[in-house]
Amino acid sequence: MFGFGMQELLVILAIVLLIFGPKRLKNIGADLGNAIKGFRTAVSDEDKAAEANEAAAKVIDGDGTAAEVTTQSSTTANQETK
Repeated sequence: MFGFGMQELLVILAIVLLIFGPKRLKNIGADLGNAIKGFRTAVSDEDKAAEANEAAAKVIDGDGTAAEVTTQSSTTANQETK
Protein backbone atom coordinates (compact mmCIF):
# COMPACT_ATOMS: atom_id res chain seq x y z
CA MET A 1 0.00 0.00 0.00
CA PHE A 2 2.66 2.50 1.02
CA GLY A 3 5.61 0.70 -0.53
CA PHE A 4 8.17 1.25 2.24
CA GLY A 5 11.47 -0.38 1.38
CA MET A 6 14.45 -1.09 3.59
CA GLN A 7 16.09 2.28 2.87
CA GLU A 8 12.96 4.24 3.77
CA LEU A 9 12.55 2.34 7.03
CA LEU A 10 16.20 2.97 7.97
CA VAL A 11 15.79 6.70 7.30
CA ILE A 12 12.64 6.81 9.45
CA LEU A 13 14.40 4.90 12.24
CA ALA A 14 17.37 7.30 12.10
CA ILE A 15 15.09 10.34 12.32
CA VAL A 16 13.17 8.86 15.27
CA LEU A 17 16.45 8.03 17.00
CA LEU A 18 17.67 11.61 16.53
CA ILE A 19 14.43 13.11 17.82
CA PHE A 20 13.94 10.93 20.91
CA GLY A 21 17.43 9.63 21.70
CA PRO A 22 18.38 6.10 22.67
CA LYS A 23 17.26 6.25 26.33
CA ARG A 24 13.86 7.70 25.61
CA LEU A 25 13.35 5.33 22.67
CA LYS A 26 14.05 2.40 25.03
CA ASN A 27 11.46 3.72 27.50
CA ILE A 28 8.91 4.20 24.73
CA GLY A 29 9.43 0.60 23.62
CA ALA A 30 9.04 -0.72 27.16
CA ASP A 31 5.87 1.34 27.69
CA LEU A 32 4.43 0.08 24.43
CA GLY A 33 5.20 -3.51 25.42
CA ASN A 34 3.50 -3.05 28.80
CA ALA A 35 0.46 -1.53 27.12
CA ILE A 36 0.15 -4.49 24.74
CA LYS A 37 0.53 -6.94 27.64
CA GLY A 38 -2.18 -5.13 29.62
CA PHE A 39 -4.49 -5.15 26.63
CA ARG A 40 -4.05 -8.90 26.13
CA THR A 41 -4.70 -9.54 29.82
CA ALA A 42 -7.86 -7.44 29.76
CA VAL A 43 -9.16 -9.20 26.66
CA SER A 44 -8.50 -12.67 28.11
CA ASP A 45 -10.16 -11.71 31.42
CA GLU A 46 -13.19 -10.46 29.50
CA ASP A 47 -13.36 -13.74 27.55
CA LYS A 48 -13.24 -15.75 30.77
CA ALA A 49 -16.01 -13.65 32.29
CA ALA A 50 -18.16 -14.11 29.18
CA GLU A 51 -17.66 -17.89 29.32
CA ALA A 52 -18.66 -17.92 33.00
CA ASN A 53 -21.79 -15.90 32.22
CA GLU A 54 -22.74 -18.30 29.42
CA ALA A 55 -22.30 -21.29 31.74
CA ALA A 56 -24.43 -19.61 34.40
CA ALA A 57 -27.15 -18.86 31.84
CA LYS A 58 -27.22 -22.52 30.77
CA VAL A 59 -27.60 -23.63 34.38
CA ILE A 60 -30.49 -21.23 34.86
CA ASP A 61 -32.14 -22.52 31.67
CA GLY A 62 -31.81 -26.08 32.97
CA ASP A 63 -29.25 -27.42 30.50
CA GLY A 64 -27.62 -30.46 32.14
CA THR A 65 -24.29 -30.15 30.37
CA ALA A 66 -23.61 -26.73 31.86
CA ALA A 67 -24.39 -28.12 35.31
CA GLU A 68 -21.70 -30.74 34.73
CA VAL A 69 -19.22 -28.03 33.72
CA THR A 70 -20.11 -26.03 36.83
CA THR A 71 -19.66 -29.13 38.99
CA GLN A 72 -16.25 -29.75 37.43
CA SER A 73 -15.29 -26.11 38.03
CA SER A 74 -16.40 -26.38 41.66
CA THR A 75 -14.39 -29.57 42.11
CA THR A 76 -11.31 -27.90 40.65
CA ALA A 77 -11.80 -24.86 42.90
CA ASN A 78 -12.17 -27.09 45.98
CA GLN A 79 -8.97 -28.94 45.08
CA GLU A 80 -7.09 -25.64 44.72
CA THR A 81 -8.20 -24.42 48.16
CA LYS A 82 -7.02 -27.60 49.92
